[in-house]
Amino acid sequence: MPGLDQVLLLCLAALFAGWVDAISGGGGLVQLPALLLVLPGASPAAVLATNKLSSVCGTAASALTYQRRVRPDLRTALPMAAVALVGAAGGALCASLLPRTVFEPLVLVLLIAVAAWTFARPQMGLVERLRFSGHRHHLVAAAAGAAIGFYDGIFGPGTGAFLVVALVGLLGYAFLPGSATARIVNLATNIGALLVFIPQGAPMWRLGLAMGACNVAGGWLGAHTAISRGSGFVRAVFLTVVVALILRLGYDVLTQ
Repeated sequence: MPGLDQVLLLCLAALFAGWVDAISGGGGLVQLPALLLVLPGASPAAVLATNKLSSVCGTAASALTYQRRVRPDLRTALPMAAVALVGAAGGALCASLLPRTVFEPLVLVLLIAVAAWTFARPQMGLVERLRFSGHRHHLVAAAAGAAIGFYDGIFGPGTGAFLVVALVGLLGYAFLPGSATARIVNLATNIGALLVFIPQGAPMWRLGLAMGACNVAGGWLGAHTAISRGSGFVRAVFLTVVVALILRLGYDVLTQ
């Protein structure tokens, strides 16, 4: 168990990560680097498992808050979540097979495209305009859930943001209900990855649960902030997170 000062620093990071993740996704951009910086001697498996343990707590809190206040469409969210859970478990099993040097540039290009597309469409996601109906809607949602779930298991940063992109840009939800649905699906991807990471390298349980409690507080606060401020605010935070992810991955790619 790390020292008290380290625990407090990581709990503060978890609190902020929960707030960001509940609004737009991307909390891993805060929490995972904090774990790597504060605990340089910890094994990668232990860090990943601890990060997921904390994240699953906050994601559950924000998903519950959104379900009570926003009422996302569970007919889309639950099947998408089930497929995403399987995808995340599969991705976690493959996590050691794909070098980061191959994966990071691909994700960086995709994030730049997402940012440019969102900036170019200032009205996107402010009102709901669903693009598909019936079985086609559910098939597209399931395909997006499987792909993003696999990404969360094999790599992870920005999973919540990618889910929001799929729900808003691809399916046509407004940012607020899209973010609400994304939290349910993201909860499933966290659980799927944990099912693999725990046997591989047990998380630091006491630290993970302490961070999880702070992540819950941040998730609850972030969900209430998003609900009170609306889709325009969620869009602004989403773009901020995507730009931060681009800068972070761009730095990693350039320094490899």
